[in-house]
Amino acid sequence: MTGPASTFTFRPLDPLEDAELLHGWVTHPKAAFWMMQDARPEDVERAYMEIAADPYHDALLGLCDGEPAFLMERYDPARRELAGLYEPEPGDVGMHFLVAPTDTPVHGFTRAVITAVMAHLFADPATRRVVVEPDVRNTAVHALNEAVGFVPEREIRKPEKRALLSFCTRERFERAVAA
Repeated sequence: MTGPASTFTFRPLDPLEDAELLHGWVTHPKAAFWMMQDARPEDVERAYMEIAADPYHDALLGLCDGEPAFLMERYDPARRELAGLYEPEPGDVGMHFLVAPTDTPVHGFTRAVITAVMAHLFADPATRRVVVEPDVRNTAVHALNEAVGFVPEREIRKPEKRALLSFCTRERFERAVAA
């Protein structure tokens, strides 16, 4: 991982080929909010097989200069994760992202990743707004979300956590990255 000037690309996650790599990421202590700390490799493979089979949820592996560096999940928030918890609008897309753990962090890298993730989502003209629901305690991701244009709306209760429901329109994202 060379830093914010790196080239980011995306490819569909292959649950069978990528499960071992992902297992190391999702069980790392820094991934506590991913809620898979005790997952076994087969649990990770099964979870991503389910996502691969779901028409309303998909997972992409993010590459930095060709090397796996982060995970991005995209979902339909009206049908998954947030169904019944908010008023969906046409063009809403839900998102999760996880940066691979590293022993040599690069300043600005995670912000570059979330910027690339958002640009990827907004590259689809049908995407009007990105919706996220991070754990209310995850202050680091709240700051990153704000940096790319997210505005918190309210706390919501999900079965697994108290979450901060936040939204980012295309216009807010463009203003945030231009600043």
